[in-house]
Amino acid sequence: MATSVRRTTLTLPTAPVGPDNPLPALRPLDEVHRVDDRVRATLPSDMARQVAHAPLRSVLPVRLRDGYGRDRAPATLDAIVLENDLLRATVLPGLGGRVHSLIHKATGDSADTELLYRNPVLQPADFALNGAWFSGGIEWNIGATGHTTLSCAPLHAARVPAPDAADGGAMVRLWEWERLRDLPFQVDLWLPADSAFLYVGVRIRNPHHLPAPVYWWSNIAVPEDEHTRVLAPADDAWHFGYARTLSRVPVPEWDGADRTYPLRGAYPADYFYEVPDGARRWIASLDADGSGLVQTSTDLLRGRKLFVWGAGPGGRRWQQWLTEPGTGGYAEIQAGLARTQLEHIPLEAGEEFAWLEAYGPLTADPAAVHGTDWATARRETETRLEAALPRAAVDAAYAAWRPYADAEPAEQLATGSGWGALEAERGGFQLPGTPFDPGTLGEEQEPWRRLLRTGALPDWEPGPSQADPGASLVAPAWRDLLEAAPSTAGAEYHLGVAQWHAGDRAQAERSWERSLRCAETPWALRCLAVADTASGHPARAADRLLRAVQLLLASGTVPPPEADPVLEADPVLEAAGAGQGPGVGGGAGQGAEAAGAPTAVSLAAPPAAVAADPVALEAAEAALGREAIVALLAADRADDARAVLDALRPAIRARGRFRLLRAQVLLAQGDALAARAVFDEGFEVCDLREGDEALSDTWYAIVERLVTGTEEPLTEEARAQARTEHPLPGRYEFRMRPT
Repeated sequence: MATSVRRTTLTLPTAPVGPDNPLPALRPLDEVHRVDDRVRATLPSDMARQVAHAPLRSVLPVRLRDGYGRDRAPATLDAIVLENDLLRATVLPGLGGRVHSLIHKATGDSADTELLYRNPVLQPADFALNGAWFSGGIEWNIGATGHTTLSCAPLHAARVPAPDAADGGAMVRLWEWERLRDLPFQVDLWLPADSAFLYVGVRIRNPHHLPAPVYWWSNIAVPEDEHTRVLAPADDAWHFGYARTLSRVPVPEWDGADRTYPLRGAYPADYFYEVPDGARRWIASLDADGSGLVQTSTDLLRGRKLFVWGAGPGGRRWQQWLTEPGTGGYAEIQAGLARTQLEHIPLEAGEEFAWLEAYGPLTADPAAVHGTDWATARRETETRLEAALPRAAVDAAYAAWRPYADAEPAEQLATGSGWGALEAERGGFQLPGTPFDPGTLGEEQEPWRRLLRTGALPDWEPGPSQADPGASLVAPAWRDLLEAAPSTAGAEYHLGVAQWHAGDRAQAERSWERSLRCAETPWALRCLAVADTASGHPARAADRLLRAVQLLLASGTVPPPEADPVLEADPVLEAAGAGQGPGVGGGAGQGAEAAGAPTAVSLAAPPAAVAADPVALEAAEAALGREAIVALLAADRADDARAVLDALRPAIRARGRFRLLRAQVLLAQGDALAARAVFDEGFEVCDLREGDEALSDTWYAIVERLVTGTEEPLTEEARAQARTEHPLPGRYEFRMRPT
């Protein structure tokens, strides 16, 4: 059959991504994939240079996506299917262009074979740079070290002519504007009529006048069991563990085990293979019978990697967390522009990176694949790959694809965001093949389009701005426009965010202070609180966040709790800072930090006349409430932290994140027994971050207090006793490194 491209739908049990976090991501990334200067000094010079090149300070201008839960219900997802006689690929354009499934179709007496790990559910978890991510399939990671901010975002998609268009061939083009680095990119999926391999042409363009840092890794989830072996053309690899060390190790045997079998290690780890110059680029995951998936590419995509969850309790728990009971495990084989994922590569102004990848089935002699001679196993796999898809054929396919990379879309299949259209209008960029239609501009972009056209950013309206200050833009061109715009509360707030992103913290604080003089809002107060924390003023930060929460709770009709929020140990404390005007409760620097004692707070306030959107208001309340509680605990104001927690709406207090905060508050108040009861009742922190050990740290802090019955420093003997008598329950075991 000729290759067909069709739209369809897919129904999966899905936990909705939910609303974005309205607070700008001012804080540094907690990304675990980093190494310090000591480790960097041990690396080859080119790798060390690229590891240090343009590290990401934050995910601005992208917003955090932490509004998801774990309640799944069937949902209909838009999908695009490419199919010929041999393969069927299913793509989810609304979820980062994820290849959800790649099926090798039955021939003769054989059955269809799924080549990928296909997750039977869509369960977001906190793995993307900006939060929500889900496991399974093939994902396209661009921007910076980690899973792309587009993991759960829509991409533009269209049918375009393929190199075999004369025979009816068509490609599916996915494209978007990557906002961390301000770069347009495209992914062209092409399935020739008689091919057992899916071709993927990728192009990243830099339309700007200065070089830009680039990151790309194609991540392929593959099924794993005790017989799965991953093979690549390398005798060495760079091992990265969650203890943040990067070291060169031999392949396949290292530290007493064959690490090419994903389950022969206890902890999650990355193995970046050192593929020799001139060698063919490929990686394969093969089962006990020597069958599985192989990925290969043109030479520009030089890196190959194996990610394993390991066989230990933490890795197993994460795998369970990402899917439903009874689902098998998976590993990831990956391909990238650099040797490791800690590196970023400069792309010169006006230039582009382009390459072609191929994905398909492979069968090799299982005796050779699983034999003890690594060179023989590699040679057998590469020989079978060359027979199935010669290296020259991949280079020829790339050459055939390149003239079609600029082909204009013939039929729109899906629509992405309006940010690319906004940037194309601002920069006057001409980007053949990837049109960013002005018709995609929406409400998020409209204020910025008005700034671009009139020189003035519309000021906040009473209703919507109560729950969401709007997305910020931080690129230098937008910062210049904001600096010249008339001063309003909104313009000064967004200017401060852009200045903070640029590293000009003093000017950012001045802009936020000017915003407060225009109008007292939770948004400028919160930004100043982040600045206070960064400059070593935790009590002042806590005061500002208290005032921000008070303003937010006054800005809309908040559903009443089951009962009046009364502290279990004390009544609600008297108001602090009420009627102080713009600024913080008691004035900047005049609160607990100056007085040397905690400040009592009340969060009762009448509703505003104009109600904000209830979903957005709940998202804002959760985001500000969480930050306020954490800040108050850091300032040794546990009673005030409890007052904030009790004032939040019941639906927020019931979330697992806030159950964990309650346990931490109770512990800080000296009630370890009540804190332990929170854990015993059970909860799930839906937005638990990859590498976050807050659950285990809090648990052990509680049980250590219970064992000693005192706040005195623990002895090693007492600590060991607590951990022996009170082991961490399995449901809270998410640790990804040796402890």
